[in-house]
Amino acid sequence: MSQNTKHIPVMLPEVLEALNVRNGGIYVDATFGFGGYTQGILEHADCRVIAIDRDPTVSSRANEFKQRYPEKFDFYNAPFSTMDTFITSKVDGIVFDIGVSSMQLDDASRGFSFSKPAFLDMRMSCEGLSAFDIVNTYDAKEIADILYLYGEEKKSRQIAQKIIEQRLVQPINTTTQLADIVHSVLGKKIGTTDSATRTFQALRIAVNNELSELQTALQKASELLKPEGRLVVVDFHSLEDRIVKTFFKENADKKEHVSRYKATTSVSDKLFSYISKVFLPSASQIASNPRARSAKMRFAVKNKGVSND
Repeated sequence: MSQNTKHIPVMLPEVLEALNVRNGGIYVDATFGFGGYTQGILEHADCRVIAIDRDPTVSSRANEFKQRYPEKFDFYNAPFSTMDTFITSKVDGIVFDIGVSSMQLDDASRGFSFSKPAFLDMRMSCEGLSAFDIVNTYDAKEIADILYLYGEEKKSRQIAQKIIEQRLVQPINTTTQLADIVHSVLGKKIGTTDSATRTFQALRIAVNNELSELQTALQKASELLKPEGRLVVVDFHSLEDRIVKTFFKENADKKEHVSRYKATTSVSDKLFSYISKVFLPSASQIASNPRARSAKMRFAVKNKGVSND
Protein backbone atom coordinates (compact mmCIF):
# COMPACT_ATOMS: atom_id res chain seq x y z
CA MET A 1 0.00 0.00 0.00
CA SER A 2 1.38 3.41 -0.93
CA GLN A 3 2.31 5.81 1.81
CA ASN A 4 1.90 9.57 1.93
CA THR A 5 3.29 11.42 4.92
CA LYS A 6 1.08 14.43 4.25
CA HIS A 7 -2.02 12.53 5.28
CA ILE A 8 -1.70 12.02 9.01
CA PRO A 9 -4.93 10.95 10.75
CA VAL A 10 -5.80 13.45 13.45
CA MET A 11 -5.69 12.14 17.05
CA LEU A 12 -5.53 8.51 15.91
CA PRO A 13 -4.50 7.02 19.30
CA GLU A 14 -7.35 8.84 21.03
CA VAL A 15 -9.83 7.78 18.35
CA LEU A 16 -8.86 4.10 18.63
CA GLU A 17 -9.19 4.20 22.41
CA ALA A 18 -12.54 5.99 22.23
CA LEU A 19 -13.86 3.47 19.68
CA ASN A 20 -12.78 0.64 22.00
CA VAL A 21 -11.63 -1.37 18.96
CA ARG A 22 -11.81 -5.11 19.64
CA ASN A 23 -11.43 -8.40 17.77
CA GLY A 24 -14.59 -9.39 15.94
CA GLY A 25 -16.01 -5.86 15.95
CA ILE A 26 -17.59 -3.97 13.07
CA TYR A 27 -16.62 -0.31 12.75
CA VAL A 28 -17.64 2.48 10.39
CA ASP A 29 -15.19 5.09 9.11
CA ALA A 30 -17.76 7.64 7.96
CA THR A 31 -15.17 9.99 6.42
CA PHE A 32 -12.69 7.68 4.68
CA GLY A 33 -10.49 10.23 2.88
CA PHE A 34 -6.98 8.75 2.60
CA GLY A 35 -7.97 5.93 4.97
CA GLY A 36 -5.93 6.87 8.03
CA TYR A 37 -8.56 5.86 10.59
CA THR A 38 -9.51 2.76 8.61
CA GLN A 39 -5.92 1.57 8.52
CA GLY A 40 -5.47 2.29 12.22
CA ILE A 41 -8.58 0.29 13.11
CA LEU A 42 -7.70 -2.70 10.91
CA GLU A 43 -4.15 -2.84 12.27
CA HIS A 44 -5.34 -2.54 15.86
CA ALA A 45 -7.58 -5.62 15.92
CA ASP A 46 -8.96 -8.51 13.88
CA CYS A 47 -12.13 -6.68 12.88
CA ARG A 48 -14.11 -5.31 9.95
CA VAL A 49 -14.43 -1.72 8.65
CA ILE A 50 -17.19 -0.21 6.54
CA ALA A 51 -15.86 3.02 5.01
CA ILE A 52 -17.88 5.88 3.51
CA ASP A 53 -16.91 8.95 1.50
CA ARG A 54 -18.95 11.18 -0.80
CA ASP A 55 -15.82 12.13 -2.78
CA PRO A 56 -15.49 9.82 -5.83
CA THR A 57 -11.76 10.57 -6.17
CA VAL A 58 -10.94 8.43 -3.10
CA SER A 59 -12.15 5.26 -4.81
CA SER A 60 -8.65 4.29 -5.99
CA ARG A 61 -7.41 4.49 -2.41
CA ALA A 62 -10.38 2.42 -1.25
CA ASN A 63 -9.51 -0.19 -3.88
CA GLU A 64 -6.05 -0.53 -2.32
CA PHE A 65 -7.67 -1.36 1.01
CA LYS A 66 -10.07 -3.81 -0.64
CA GLN A 67 -7.14 -5.68 -2.18
CA ARG A 68 -5.25 -5.81 1.11
CA TYR A 69 -8.26 -6.59 3.34
CA PRO A 70 -10.73 -8.35 1.00
CA GLU A 71 -12.82 -9.91 3.79
CA LYS A 72 -12.52 -7.06 6.28
CA PHE A 73 -13.18 -3.89 4.28
CA ASP A 74 -16.11 -2.47 2.34
CA PHE A 75 -16.42 0.99 0.79
CA TYR A 76 -19.44 3.08 -0.21
CA ASN A 77 -19.18 6.25 -2.29
CA ALA A 78 -22.06 8.17 -0.72
CA PRO A 79 -22.85 11.00 1.72
CA PHE A 80 -22.56 9.76 5.29
CA SER A 81 -26.09 11.03 5.94
CA THR A 82 -27.34 8.06 3.87
CA MET A 83 -25.44 5.36 5.77
CA ASP A 84 -28.63 3.66 6.95
CA THR A 85 -29.51 2.79 3.34
CA PHE A 86 -26.54 0.44 2.89
CA ILE A 87 -25.52 -0.53 6.43
CA THR A 88 -28.13 -3.08 7.41
CA SER A 89 -26.74 -4.56 10.63
CA LYS A 90 -25.77 -2.96 13.93
CA VAL A 91 -22.13 -1.92 14.42
CA ASP A 92 -19.75 -1.56 17.36
CA GLY A 93 -18.41 1.90 16.60
CA ILE A 94 -18.59 4.81 14.16
CA VAL A 95 -16.05 7.61 13.70
CA PHE A 96 -16.44 10.94 11.90
CA ASP A 97 -13.61 13.30 10.94
CA ILE A 98 -15.68 16.35 9.98
CA GLY A 99 -14.81 18.90 7.32
CA VAL A 100 -12.48 19.07 4.34
CA SER A 101 -9.88 16.30 4.06
CA SER A 102 -6.14 16.71 3.60
CA MET A 103 -6.45 15.15 0.15
CA GLN A 104 -8.99 17.77 -0.89
CA LEU A 105 -6.90 20.64 0.48
CA ASP A 106 -3.71 19.37 -1.11
CA ASP A 107 -5.30 19.09 -4.56
CA ALA A 108 -5.36 22.74 -5.69
CA SER A 109 -7.69 21.93 -8.58
CA ARG A 110 -10.54 21.17 -6.14
CA GLY A 111 -10.79 24.85 -5.19
CA PHE A 112 -10.87 24.37 -1.40
CA SER A 113 -7.69 26.36 -0.79
CA PHE A 114 -6.64 29.80 -2.00
CA SER A 115 -2.91 29.06 -1.76
CA LYS A 116 -2.86 28.51 -5.54
CA PRO A 117 -5.20 29.76 -8.31
CA ALA A 118 -7.91 27.23 -9.16
CA PHE A 119 -11.51 27.17 -10.30
CA LEU A 120 -13.95 28.05 -7.47
CA ASP A 121 -15.31 24.54 -7.02
CA MET A 122 -15.35 23.20 -3.41
CA ARG A 123 -17.72 20.30 -4.19
CA MET A 124 -16.82 17.23 -2.13
CA SER A 125 -19.00 15.06 -4.37
CA CYS A 126 -17.70 16.67 -7.59
CA GLU A 127 -21.29 17.38 -8.66
CA GLY A 128 -24.07 19.90 -8.05
CA LEU A 129 -23.85 23.52 -6.93
CA SER A 130 -20.30 24.96 -6.81
CA ALA A 131 -18.77 27.93 -5.02
CA PHE A 132 -18.53 29.61 -8.44
CA ASP A 133 -22.31 29.37 -8.79
CA ILE A 134 -22.91 30.98 -5.39
CA VAL A 135 -20.38 33.78 -5.86
CA ASN A 136 -21.52 34.65 -9.37
CA THR A 137 -25.31 34.21 -9.18
CA TYR A 138 -26.53 34.77 -5.60
CA ASP A 139 -27.61 38.26 -4.59
CA ALA A 140 -25.77 40.33 -1.99
CA LYS A 141 -28.03 39.36 0.92
CA GLU A 142 -27.80 35.64 0.14
CA ILE A 143 -24.00 35.79 -0.02
CA ALA A 144 -23.76 37.89 3.15
CA ASP A 145 -26.01 35.47 5.02
CA ILE A 146 -23.80 32.52 4.03
CA LEU A 147 -20.63 34.30 5.12
CA TYR A 148 -22.16 35.36 8.43
CA LEU A 149 -23.94 32.11 9.35
CA TYR A 150 -21.31 29.61 8.20
CA GLY A 151 -18.13 31.68 8.50
CA GLU A 152 -19.09 33.91 11.43
CA GLU A 153 -17.69 36.73 9.31
CA LYS A 154 -18.47 40.10 10.93
CA LYS A 155 -17.98 42.06 7.72
CA SER A 156 -20.06 39.73 5.59
CA ARG A 157 -22.14 42.50 4.02
CA GLN A 158 -19.11 44.52 2.95
CA ILE A 159 -17.51 41.44 1.39
CA ALA A 160 -20.75 40.48 -0.35
CA GLN A 161 -21.13 43.96 -1.80
CA LYS A 162 -17.54 43.90 -3.06
CA ILE A 163 -18.20 40.52 -4.71
CA ILE A 164 -21.24 41.97 -6.51
CA GLU A 165 -19.21 44.95 -7.71
CA GLN A 166 -16.34 42.82 -8.99
CA ARG A 167 -18.50 40.29 -10.84
CA LEU A 168 -20.13 43.13 -12.79
CA VAL A 169 -16.67 43.77 -14.24
CA GLN A 170 -15.84 40.09 -14.88
CA PRO A 171 -16.86 36.70 -13.49
CA ILE A 172 -15.09 35.60 -10.33
CA ASN A 173 -13.64 32.33 -11.58
CA THR A 174 -10.76 31.45 -9.30
CA THR A 175 -9.89 30.99 -5.64
CA THR A 176 -7.23 33.70 -5.76
CA GLN A 177 -9.64 36.21 -7.32
CA LEU A 178 -12.06 35.68 -4.44
CA ALA A 179 -9.29 35.83 -1.84
CA ASP A 180 -8.08 39.13 -3.30
CA ILE A 181 -11.62 40.56 -3.00
CA VAL A 182 -11.77 39.59 0.67
CA HIS A 183 -8.29 41.02 1.25
CA SER A 184 -9.41 44.31 -0.29
CA VAL A 185 -12.07 44.60 2.42
CA LEU A 186 -10.29 43.12 5.46
CA GLY A 187 -6.58 43.33 4.69
CA LYS A 188 -4.58 40.16 4.21
CA LYS A 189 -4.20 39.00 7.80
CA ILE A 190 -6.29 38.90 10.94
CA GLY A 191 -3.77 38.02 13.60
CA THR A 192 -1.95 34.96 12.27
CA THR A 193 -4.82 33.81 10.05
CA ASP A 194 -5.45 34.81 6.45
CA SER A 195 -8.55 37.02 6.38
CA ALA A 196 -10.09 34.99 3.53
CA THR A 197 -10.26 31.81 5.65
CA ARG A 198 -13.75 32.47 7.05
CA THR A 199 -15.20 33.27 3.63
CA PHE A 200 -13.82 30.06 2.14
CA GLN A 201 -15.05 28.02 5.10
CA ALA A 202 -18.53 29.49 4.75
CA LEU A 203 -18.78 28.81 1.04
CA ARG A 204 -17.51 25.25 1.46
CA ILE A 205 -20.10 24.54 4.15
CA ALA A 206 -22.87 25.99 1.99
CA VAL A 207 -21.81 24.13 -1.16
CA ASN A 208 -21.73 20.77 0.64
CA ASN A 209 -24.65 21.38 3.01
CA GLU A 210 -22.26 20.25 5.73
CA LEU A 211 -24.09 21.22 8.91
CA SER A 212 -27.38 19.65 7.88
CA GLU A 213 -25.52 16.54 6.70
CA LEU A 214 -23.81 16.30 10.09
CA GLN A 215 -27.04 16.63 12.05
CA THR A 216 -28.73 13.92 10.00
CA ALA A 217 -25.71 11.61 10.12
CA LEU A 218 -25.31 11.84 13.91
CA GLN A 219 -28.87 10.64 14.41
CA LYS A 220 -28.58 7.81 11.89
CA ALA A 221 -25.20 6.71 13.23
CA SER A 222 -26.57 6.56 16.77
CA GLU A 223 -29.41 4.33 15.66
CA LEU A 224 -27.00 1.96 13.87
CA LEU A 225 -24.90 1.37 16.99
CA LYS A 226 -25.23 -1.76 19.04
CA PRO A 227 -25.98 -1.26 22.75
CA GLU A 228 -22.74 0.05 24.34
CA GLY A 229 -21.39 0.92 20.88
CA ARG A 230 -19.24 4.03 20.49
CA LEU A 231 -19.83 7.19 18.44
CA VAL A 232 -16.64 9.24 17.99
CA VAL A 233 -16.48 12.68 16.34
CA VAL A 234 -13.43 14.79 15.50
CA ASP A 235 -14.31 18.32 14.40
CA PHE A 236 -12.41 21.48 13.60
CA HIS A 237 -14.51 24.60 14.13
CA SER A 238 -17.12 25.98 16.49
CA LEU A 239 -20.19 25.44 14.29
CA GLU A 240 -19.53 21.71 13.94
CA ASP A 241 -18.52 21.34 17.57
CA ARG A 242 -21.68 23.08 18.76
CA ILE A 243 -23.82 20.62 16.80
CA VAL A 244 -21.93 17.60 18.17
CA LYS A 245 -21.88 18.85 21.75
CA THR A 246 -25.61 19.69 21.67
CA PHE A 247 -26.56 16.37 20.07
CA PHE A 248 -24.64 14.38 22.67
CA LYS A 249 -26.00 16.41 25.55
CA GLU A 250 -29.64 16.25 24.42
CA ASN A 251 -29.47 12.49 23.94
CA ALA A 252 -27.64 11.48 27.11
CA ASP A 253 -28.71 10.66 30.64
CA LYS A 254 -28.51 13.63 32.95
CA LYS A 255 -25.95 13.24 35.68
CA GLU A 256 -27.89 13.19 38.91
CA HIS A 257 -26.84 12.36 42.44
CA VAL A 258 -28.69 9.27 43.64
CA SER A 259 -28.41 7.82 47.11
CA ARG A 260 -26.71 4.44 47.10
CA TYR A 261 -29.37 3.26 49.55
CA LYS A 262 -32.23 4.06 47.13
CA ALA A 263 -33.36 1.26 44.84
CA THR A 264 -33.73 2.21 41.17
CA THR A 265 -35.81 0.24 38.70
CA SER A 266 -36.24 2.75 35.89
CA VAL A 267 -34.62 2.16 32.48
CA SER A 268 -33.42 5.21 30.56
CA ASP A 269 -34.80 5.79 27.06
CA LYS A 270 -31.92 8.13 26.17
CA LEU A 271 -29.59 7.15 23.33
CA PHE A 272 -26.39 7.50 25.35
CA SER A 273 -25.38 6.33 28.80
CA TYR A 274 -22.11 8.27 28.71
CA ILE A 275 -20.66 11.30 26.94
CA SER A 276 -16.99 12.14 27.19
CA LYS A 277 -15.21 15.36 27.93
CA VAL A 278 -13.63 17.15 24.97
CA PHE A 279 -10.16 15.88 23.99
CA LEU A 280 -7.54 18.09 22.31
CA PRO A 281 -4.47 17.09 20.30
CA SER A 282 -1.13 16.96 22.11
CA ALA A 283 1.66 19.41 21.38
CA SER A 284 3.63 16.66 19.62
CA GLN A 285 0.65 15.85 17.38
CA ILE A 286 0.27 19.49 16.41
CA ALA A 287 4.00 19.74 15.70
CA SER A 288 3.88 16.74 13.33
CA ASN A 289 0.50 17.68 11.82
CA PRO A 290 -0.29 21.43 12.01
CA ARG A 291 -3.82 20.83 10.68
CA ALA A 292 -4.62 19.11 13.98
CA ARG A 293 -4.25 22.32 15.97
CA SER A 294 -7.96 23.19 15.95
CA ALA A 295 -9.22 19.61 16.36
CA LYS A 296 -11.60 18.54 19.13
CA MET A 297 -12.68 14.98 19.80
CA ARG A 298 -15.78 13.84 21.68
CA PHE A 299 -17.38 10.44 22.02
CA ALA A 300 -20.54 8.88 23.39
CA VAL A 301 -21.50 5.37 24.48
CA LYS A 302 -24.85 3.92 23.39
CA ASN A 303 -27.21 3.07 26.21
CA LYS A 304 -27.28 -0.71 26.62
CA GLY A 305 -31.04 -0.58 26.98
CA VAL A 306 -31.61 1.14 23.59
CA SER A 307 -31.30 -0.90 20.40
CA ASN A 308 -33.53 1.04 17.92
CA ASP A 309 -34.76 -2.23 16.45
